[in-house]
Amino acid sequence: MIDSLIEKDIELFLYLNNLGTLQWDGFWLFITDKYKAIPLYIVLLYITFKQFGFKKTILVLFFVIVLITISDQTSNLFKYGFKRLRPCHDESLINLMRLVKERCGGLYSYFSAHAANSMAIAVFFGLILKPTIKLKAIFLIFWALLVAYSRVYIGVHFPLDVLTGIFFGILYGTLLYWLFNFFENRIN
Repeated sequence: MIDSLIEKDIELFLYLNNLGTLQWDGFWLFITDKYKAIPLYIVLLYITFKQFGFKKTILVLFFVIVLITISDQTSNLFKYGFKRLRPCHDESLINLMRLVKERCGGLYSYFSAHAANSMAIAVFFGLILKPTIKLKAIFLIFWALLVAYSRVYIGVHFPLDVLTGIFFGILYGTLLYWLFNFFENRIN
């Protein structure tokens, strides 16, 4: 059963990865670069400050740091527990795929920290800021899904890696939102 799932995951990876073209490579490299999202994070903090004020923005910032740490470390735990090679480190796939990025990254791929972190941030901010801008949560989820897909496009993660990352991102974003509400009510 697991072998069949992995085989389907590889087939889907090769299909999706090979849909890429040179014209779109720059776009997906931009989307996958975590530093290119810094302006988005600044806007989110600004909106948070306008909605909650300084004291609660510091609390939000603390929760974001905890959120990213938990998400990132869970990903590392899985990567070194499962030890599934990234597609770009798998000798049997390297001639069948497109590696768009200059370097492949770490050795293991399951699961994508990029997908988990971006989805966790999207869910967390989508929930805490929901009263201000209705379409904001949809935009944030769409952005997180683009980041997740970019990992397959550039050749560093399998689809199952990003789907698992999305799952953990939703889980952690929601749990940390509930914890934030608990602490926020104590501050009031």
